[in-house]
Amino acid sequence: MADHAQTHDARHHDVDYLRDGNTIKSWLFTLDHKRIGIMYLVGILAAFAAGGTFALLLRIELLTHGTTFVDHNTYNRFFTLHGALMVFIFIIPSIPAALGNFVLPLHLGAKDVAFPRLNLFSFHIWVVGTILSLFAIIDGGIDTGWTFYTPYSSAVGGPVILMTTGVFILGFSSILTGLNFIVTIHKMRAPGMSFFRMPLFIWALYSTAILQVMATPVLGITLMLLIMERTLGIGIFDPALGGDPVLFQHFFWFYSHPAVYIMILPGMGIINETITCFSRKTIFGYRAIAYSSLGIAIISFLVWGHHMFVSGQSLYAGLIFSFLTFLVAIPSAIKVFNWTATLYKGSISFDTPMLWTLSFLILFTIGGVTGIFLGALGVDVHLHDTYFVVAHFHYVMMGGTAMAFFAGIHYWWPKMFGYTYKESLGRASAVITFIGFNITFFTQFFLGSKGMPRRYYNYLEEYETLHQISTMGSWVLAVGFSTMGINLIGSLIRREKATQNPWGARTLEWTHAASPPITHNFHNTPIVTEGPYDYPAGDAQGRPITSTHS
Repeated sequence: MADHAQTHDARHHDVDYLRDGNTIKSWLFTLDHKRIGIMYLVGILAAFAAGGTFALLLRIELLTHGTTFVDHNTYNRFFTLHGALMVFIFIIPSIPAALGNFVLPLHLGAKDVAFPRLNLFSFHIWVVGTILSLFAIIDGGIDTGWTFYTPYSSAVGGPVILMTTGVFILGFSSILTGLNFIVTIHKMRAPGMSFFRMPLFIWALYSTAILQVMATPVLGITLMLLIMERTLGIGIFDPALGGDPVLFQHFFWFYSHPAVYIMILPGMGIINETITCFSRKTIFGYRAIAYSSLGIAIISFLVWGHHMFVSGQSLYAGLIFSFLTFLVAIPSAIKVFNWTATLYKGSISFDTPMLWTLSFLILFTIGGVTGIFLGALGVDVHLHDTYFVVAHFHYVMMGGTAMAFFAGIHYWWPKMFGYTYKESLGRASAVITFIGFNITFFTQFFLGSKGMPRRYYNYLEEYETLHQISTMGSWVLAVGFSTMGINLIGSLIRREKATQNPWGARTLEWTHAASPPITHNFHNTPIVTEGPYDYPAGDAQGRPITSTHS
């Protein structure tokens, strides 16, 4: 990026965004996208810690067949808590709402998002939806699972209406965030930044925003219909009233499969940034990666039926959905190929963000390959609703989205807070997490192939050894995540100052903004004259020589 700049605006604050009016009220009612992103980040990480705790409790209960320490009703409530926290409150908003809010305007060379007040409103909506959802689950003990499948959710007692209302409200936060991002990307790019000079993280957020705006209303309508059925007795999903419970699955997965890509596409965007930075190379196939993000967004609307191969749909519908499932794998494979080609002959630096990135590449590839088994009609009939599906889901969501999320946190941590963490602890946490993850979930592929059904409180004695291995792996996984948390929080206590561009990256937030950025991001508006990944010749340590802001 060039160092040309427009005239300095005296209204810009020279103080960094963290110290500008540093009171609780100034944070809760801020219009600064960076502070909103940090508040999302704190809430989302708290949800991750809570959801992870319930996952550990589930695994402890499954350590032995029969009752280990809770009964079946409590187990179902733990399961619902874990699923709802991780899906609706952690994974879906994690990258767009937290890292996207912080990074997107900096990436574009803008002062803020297009609609700052709408951005703050989105956060407040997210808080309200989260509080309602958690209150409903904890106080009422909902045991429907995070999918709220009918006819059980239509008839079961407990505050199902309150829970679905909370998720309904969370959907509005997602829609408004996506709308804000689309307008910001179209209208607020720095002078000279064409669409094909945008960082690929922006392309990923753009594709995600399209999905948020177009798919999320379907979930809202579905949950509203469920609420109407419970309150007004309208026969929509209840067979006794002339409804069809399978219709709920069609509606739910029409949203939820695009939602998988609302989760994973931003993660792929982060990998684009980290893999080129720590390989010291221009990314291979920029346009192919950009178009593949849009391709995933489009095709993802057409594959929901592969969740319903055993629901009684016609054979021909199953064949079409199976074909489309294989088709959506192509743009994802394009990305993996291009990332691998970028690594080839690169001057790879194994800093902490890169280790999380490599974890993503391995784990997401395993998740993608095992998805092919579930997309095949004959194989899915055997594996449907088994632990094979649990393992596949976690390799894609946790091994994909979460690993990319933590890669992004470590990559932008010096930019967000201006402090560095301990590299030794960062690397250790990445390695321990990778090992623990594979012990926990790779074992579950074997459980599923042997016929162990998912969501079951009890199981046959023959599955006990594999369950015990999986549970012990979850303890290793907890150690890895705890080490990461201690390291990041410790950096805020030690306050070891970070340089403006510790990674030698080439995007605007590193080359033109301080660490942490000032309130209005840039002293001067950058003018873009080249692409975001045009690395010059490296220095003696293998890091490129980069410019600073004027």
